[in-house]
Amino acid sequence: MQAYMKSAMPFLGVQKPSRTRLVRPIARTLDDGQAVAAASILWDEAMYREERYAALELLRGRPVSGDLARHLITTGAWWDYVDEVATKLLPADVDVQAWAVDEDMWIRRAAILSQVGRRSRTDPAMLANVIEPNLDDRRFWITKAIGWALRDYARTDPEWVRSFVSAHALAPLSEREAMKHLR
Repeated sequence: MQAYMKSAMPFLGVQKPSRTRLVRPIARTLDDGQAVAAASILWDEAMYREERYAALELLRGRPVSGDLARHLITTGAWWDYVDEVATKLLPADVDVQAWAVDEDMWIRRAAILSQVGRRSRTDPAMLANVIEPNLDDRRFWITKAIGWALRDYARTDPEWVRSFVSAHALAPLSEREAMKHLR
């Protein structure tokens, strides 16, 4: 896993199903404040990647502040952490339009992915507003996020996605991902 993830932080080898079985019962015994405190310590003192995954699991379904979300993204700074925060933990009060133009690529990726999984609750104007400032950034992690966000919304509104793709000069990867199930 460490080689696959290209991670400097070592892995213990504990797979997700086992981590979930270990962490969820503990998470149920904690109130929101305790869970955030425990997750923050676990995250900041982690020596192994699974400790950070456990911290994210403790936070699932709990109110997370924008500051904590930003901390997790910038200190994690890799797709697996960023994607989890963006799609599962990002609080509604985060100004994702401001994040979409942030200097930090991972914060921008989180802004782009913030609408993933929302289905009919997706705000297409917001989706466009977080993608458009990033169209010229051809780094893999940004172009992949753009494609994923569009592909996800295509399940709900394929015509909007087709129209968006035809009206914008997307990176080839973004377009391929966006149109994956629409051709």
